[in-house]
Amino acid sequence: MMNRNKLLLIEGDSTEGKLILEALVDPRASSFDVDWVRLLSDGLKRLGERKTGLVLLDLCLPDSEGIATFEKVFAAAPHIPIVVLSRLNDESTANESLKRGAYDYLLKDHLDRYTLTRALRHVIERKGVEDVLFNEKEHAQVTLNSIGDAVLSMDISGNVTYINRVGETMTGWSRQEAVGRPLAEVFQIIDGTTRKPARNPLEEAILENQVIGLNPTCVLIRRDGLELAIEDSTAPVRDRFGQVTGAVIVFRDVSASRAMTIKMSHLAQHDSLTDLPNRVLLTDRLTQAISLARRTSEQLVVLFLDLDHFKNINDSLGHAIGDKLLQSVAQRLVACARHSDTVSRQGGDEFVVLLPQIGRAADAAVLAQKMITALAAPHTIAGNELRINASIGISRYPNDGQDAESLLKSADTAMYYAKKKGRNNFQFFKADMATRAAARQSLEGLLGRALERHEFVLHYQPKVDLQTGEITGIEALLRWLQPDRGPIPPLQFVPIAEESGLIVPIGRWVLREACTQLRAWLEVGLRRVSVAVNLSGVEFRAKHFLEGVRTILEETRLEPRFLEFELTESVLMNHVEGSVSRLQALKALGVQLTVDDFGTGYSSLSYLRRFPIDALKLDQFFIHHITADPKEAAIISAVIDMGKKLKQRVIAEGVETREQRNFLQVHGCGEGQGYYFSHPMAAEECAKLLRTGIAKTVSD
Repeated sequence: MMNRNKLLLIEGDSTEGKLILEALVDPRASSFDVDWVRLLSDGLKRLGERKTGLVLLDLCLPDSEGIATFEKVFAAAPHIPIVVLSRLNDESTANESLKRGAYDYLLKDHLDRYTLTRALRHVIERKGVEDVLFNEKEHAQVTLNSIGDAVLSMDISGNVTYINRVGETMTGWSRQEAVGRPLAEVFQIIDGTTRKPARNPLEEAILENQVIGLNPTCVLIRRDGLELAIEDSTAPVRDRFGQVTGAVIVFRDVSASRAMTIKMSHLAQHDSLTDLPNRVLLTDRLTQAISLARRTSEQLVVLFLDLDHFKNINDSLGHAIGDKLLQSVAQRLVACARHSDTVSRQGGDEFVVLLPQIGRAADAAVLAQKMITALAAPHTIAGNELRINASIGISRYPNDGQDAESLLKSADTAMYYAKKKGRNNFQFFKADMATRAAARQSLEGLLGRALERHEFVLHYQPKVDLQTGEITGIEALLRWLQPDRGPIPPLQFVPIAEESGLIVPIGRWVLREACTQLRAWLEVGLRRVSVAVNLSGVEFRAKHFLEGVRTILEETRLEPRFLEFELTESVLMNHVEGSVSRLQALKALGVQLTVDDFGTGYSSLSYLRRFPIDALKLDQFFIHHITADPKEAAIISAVIDMGKKLKQRVIAEGVETREQRNFLQVHGCGEGQGYYFSHPMAAEECAKLLRTGIAKTVSD
């Protein structure tokens, strides 16, 4: 005898079968008696025993796949409700099974205990509905009014014969008004995609004498005009002699679940912060665009855009401000693009723009410059006026790649080259860039292991009082002695360290090493001078930088007055308010602060007065020309006077000749540093120099 709660699970995947079984046998959620088999052949044997009341069927089994699997089960037990298990990417097959007699299908991708047991209960109820309609019409009306789905039936002539209470609510027609009216008048449905009238499933069920399912995008137009997304199952009604006398449809409102499915699909393909297409959707569109370009022999272009120094904003103002800036950037990029283009966010501060069917490479250059210009205009975020630049790499199909991955990689490589060329520009991909990119990647890999392998050392270069010749301080300079490549210049590896974030742990090592070394010199009675450490923008704006400085000073027992930080103008001028607060926090510790490479940035006197700095360090470019170019000499003289008026020390960097030293002496520059006095040297040599002093006197 058939038991409706006796469920046959035909599922070939052991992991998924166990999960389903666990959900179904939980006494708190259901009272199903589950029989689980993994092969279709075993399932057909169970069905032959006529004890099963419900079948839960996976169409992909070890011994059978696809719609043929359903047809075999349906042929073996046409009287037993069958619920198909499917995945989102194979939903078409599941829909086909509905047309051929399945009661429902469930998506494994969105399956949970509640959804599963609720759906199976609905199937059992629906089966009960059909049985009741067949045997006891009066009893059916009581039952049908108590279920959660809408039920509507019609006779062979196409007129409504019954509608339950849920059906009344969903259609807007009362039973008294609906009964006897043509079905199309009460049950008005359209295709939600085309907006055209949908086929009538009740009439089709009668015509084909089988169970029919609605189009997955079907929409019911209620009597008052409100639209409801619905799902249904429609079956012919037969008399005791097997003759079709009408049809019954059981349907339910799935507006909320369909909206959630659409939303989930959108979220899976779009960036949650900017709502731009994400990497998944971009790759799909790029692949399609390549296929079209291949057929039509056209070009397409990919722009890979990365914001310059965006991390500084995140570190100084917080991620909330950074996120709003990314949203502002996204809006401006979309405004620059054509309707046919795709602007996507790849993650972080990286964006990719797909330009399909573009006529000339020059058009891509025009758009890239348009985007750079648009982004450079100030962004007002939470009361902050932020400026951001971008570097853009451009690749073209078919020249720079034949598939999505290679085109993106080529554009990415060109973007890094744009950064190397000074940022805030665009570059087209060239074949030799790939070689240089590989070399850069190799260097970055070596750099990532350099700290743990103890490949870094510090050299020291003294600063000298230009009036007395006394050593006033020591600058710590980072050197990388790579075992396989030998010494690697800082200009090669420091930019890579800054871009990759490795500069933070490397900078922490430099600070600790410099403080430890100076403390050792002080303890043996050497000259009491300060040690200067260069500070990058990434370090300066790192979240825990200040705490790290305090910790290192405490651990090395170095008085803060002996530590000096050198920061460039560009670092300080990138968000002035944040720079002022961080500089004040450092000054509160008691350390000294110097503006490095002064004269090459864009500081103004008003800003300099706000920064709590102790010294200005003149860039060596000006020093090299002071004896040959009167204009450079005038600039240096003016800067020295300005520093004095601001009560700041003035240090000249890159002093290499006696003439340069003499000029600086005459114009009152306080300190000098450069090869004229001493080259950078190892700690042991520097210790000797601190004992003996500089060999050259100020008057030689």
